[in-house]
Amino acid sequence: MAMEQSIAAVSTVADRVLDALVSGLEIEFGRVAGEALAHRFVEAEEIDFHWDARVQERWLGAFESIDDEGLELDRVLILGRLDGLWFTAIMIVDGEGQAHGMLSRRTFSTKKGAHKAYGDVH
Repeated sequence: MAMEQSIAAVSTVADRVLDALVSGLEIEFGRVAGEALAHRFVEAEEIDFHWDARVQERWLGAFESIDDEGLELDRVLILGRLDGLWFTAIMIVDGEGQAHGMLSRRTFSTKKGAHKAYGDVH
């Protein structure tokens, strides 16, 4: 059974957060350094930024971990937009909706390409 949810408003929040981060860093460190630092922040917090930038999600099933620490985790396919690019990703998420990892990610220059890839994953 596949469960799917649309979360359109979340992506615009992620874009605004990224814009605010770039803007603040540019004020503090200048345009070139601010933009470079913002990309470093995104790389360091990649899982959270992608999770927050999702516009759709679909449950794929339970995540089987070898080092099971008692957490029940799921695999969730997401579709989103971050820093001007569309993406699909398979995330590891707990029952409270917190992302714990990213198994894979593909980026696309067009919404159509991302939607096609999102629809192709089962």
